[in-house]
Amino acid sequence: MKTGIFIVDDHYMIIEGIRSLLQNETDIEWLGHATNASSCLGFLKLQQPDVILMDVNLPDKSGTELCKEVKRLYPEVLVLGLSTFNQQAIIQNMVNNGASGYLLKNATKKELMEAITLVQKGKTYFSAEAAQSLKEPQEQQPLITRREKEVLQLIAEGLTNAEVSEKLFISIPTVNTHRKSLLEKFEVKNTATLIGKAIKLGLVQT
Repeated sequence: MKTGIFIVDDHYMIIEGIRSLLQNETDIEWLGHATNASSCLGFLKLQQPDVILMDVNLPDKSGTELCKEVKRLYPEVLVLGLSTFNQQAIIQNMVNNGASGYLLKNATKKELMEAITLVQKGKTYFSAEAAQSLKEPQEQQPLITRREKEVLQLIAEGLTNAEVSEKLFISIPTVNTHRKSLLEKFEVKNTATLIGKAIKLGLVQT
């Protein structure tokens, strides 16, 4: 029986590249792709693949959140994280949300096929770099509020205090207060270092 494969990624070069790697495999059935979380969930209402190759950085929702939702709605569907990001926190979040493994986008065809085969046997698969990242001591993640996380994400996207204020319907002084609190909690002195640390911890998507 063929293994149904579906990919969720917002870069067509990645989609076409993986499709070309798999198209001549007799035991693989390419079911299609989605470029965002919404389209993926729409597809799954009609058909469930055996394995989803899922990018962690999507335009409408993070891959970690989508993975959690997919596993809640369709627990039998297997998810393999697929990304250029090799941060421990992001990999761990994907696994915590139900992913069966994690591949970097520089994976070879052999590695991709091995990952698909292993997860279907109920095992997990991590690319060598991802596995190494998981072994490293994890930096303590600051405790931040839901609102602070929203502000942090918007700052990471390059929005000004005024734009954050407008988007979240809060005053500019309140945005300033949240920004100051974030700098203190992350123990950094400027926004650039704050965002860099938040990305490393997997708290924001850029």
